[in-house]
Amino acid sequence: MNSMGVSPYVHYIYNDLTDGLIVFQLYDICKPGVVDWNKVHKKFNKLKANFEKIENCNYACQLGNKLEFSLVGVGGKDIHDGNQTLTLALVWQLMRAYTISILSGVSTDSKNAEKAILAWANERLGKDAHFNGFGDSNLSDGIILIKLIEKLKPSGVDWKLVNQAAHTEEEKLANARYAIGIARKMGAKVYALPEDIVEVKQKMVMTIFACLMARDTSTTNGQKLTESHQA
Repeated sequence: MNSMGVSPYVHYIYNDLTDGLIVFQLYDICKPGVVDWNKVHKKFNKLKANFEKIENCNYACQLGNKLEFSLVGVGGKDIHDGNQTLTLALVWQLMRAYTISILSGVSTDSKNAEKAILAWANERLGKDAHFNGFGDSNLSDGIILIKLIEKLKPSGVDWKLVNQAAHTEEEKLANARYAIGIARKMGAKVYALPEDIVEVKQKMVMTIFACLMARDTSTTNGQKLTESHQA
């Protein structure tokens, strides 16, 4: 969530979402324009704060239903109360919606999207590295991912901080943390965890590459637009 630019910074998911405001920001990122901000309490009256926060959370659940989230048994009061299981259910579906929004920018078909992301990554990597899919065990040490990030932003990688002979889980985790950190620094809205890389969780690993591709595409389009204005 923090990598997606929400404000204020989320320190503890179950406490920091209880007024609904972070949730609305996530909705707006996943599907711009879906939130009617006129219905949102952005500031709270001291005497009615709890009521207004619950109203926000109720509206957040309504938006989830509108986007066809599976929110059976989830109510605004559950989010306001910081119910861990039900809050997490909403958050994971928001993350899933965000992933779908990224992939839809690549292809309307998820299988084609996966192929397109894989082809883009290998093309970007060139002769420096190659992998066969997002479940490829060669991704577990984070090196291929770091090499790809370097291709996108040459000044973004300090190889002194990378263990290029990582074998243990701890060494691989250190590389994975570094990879995710520099990906976020360059503007990729990565929400996968270092453990996802080390364990090569295919779907989560794919989202990292999808976020990098989205960032690369937006940067390339921005450069083309600038060049067209200068021409």
